[in-house]
Amino acid sequence: MHLRRHPLFQFSWCVLNVLLVASAVLLVYGIGWEISTERYLKGFADSVVPLSTAPEQKVEAILTWMNQAPARRNAVDVESLDIRDPQTTLNYQRLLQICGSATNAFVNLASSSGLEARRLLLLNQNNRTLHVVAEVRLAHRWVVIDPAFRAVFRDAQGQPLTRSQLRDPHVFREATQKLKGYPPACTFDRTAQVRLERIPFLGGLLRKILNALLFGWEEWNWSGITERTSMALTFAAALLMGVFLAGRFALSWYGKRRLGVIRVRLREQLMRAAHALFSIPS
Repeated sequence: MHLRRHPLFQFSWCVLNVLLVASAVLLVYGIGWEISTERYLKGFADSVVPLSTAPEQKVEAILTWMNQAPARRNAVDVESLDIRDPQTTLNYQRLLQICGSATNAFVNLASSSGLEARRLLLLNQNNRTLHVVAEVRLAHRWVVIDPAFRAVFRDAQGQPLTRSQLRDPHVFREATQKLKGYPPACTFDRTAQVRLERIPFLGGLLRKILNALLFGWEEWNWSGITERTSMALTFAAALLMGVFLAGRFALSWYGKRRLGVIRVRLREQLMRAAHALFSIPS
């Protein structure tokens, strides 16, 4: 059956194709942007962190750079800056003094130095973020780092602490008493890798769905997707491209089975075009 007899189908097909092409272009752009960002971070990290050194020494090297590095650019309006752009967080002095953007800078440098690092949100009873710290995997343990205070949380014996250990009030007081100005309300009683509740209306429902379908999903490292613009764009473009491809296949099946529309496949169209272009007229 001819496609023109079904204008709604034809319109939907054209829209899906346009969206699919747009998502593919966006994906290519995102991949290029992410590669550029990774190269920038690798070069930056190589200038800050010694290549052949132990993981804990790499952490200390990054914290030392954040604390003692030469003065960087200052911005009049911090809110106008993109705190999810690594080049921004690493080059503006004031952003390295804010817990969220300082943690982003630390996680990006740590990851580019070969460490496993991720963000950790400290929440209040209403699931609002009180403070942002980082976790780094050292000796098979996720130990807590506070980039804003340029410190590793340690016990009285100097051993790095995990978040579960810091839930003990005595251990928490012991670890924070030397951090001048550390807010005592920022405890580790309630933590999260991703605060889905900030998504209006759907956050709580999305958390329930993920809890039901993906066991332990909160322990995955979401820092790159949620806090790096280039990676978030790449992930979103890939997701959209998958959705549009699925929609295209579903629409093709519906047109063939329900409407009797037989499409000419893209490969056949290209072969016909090539034949028409390169064939020699008789």
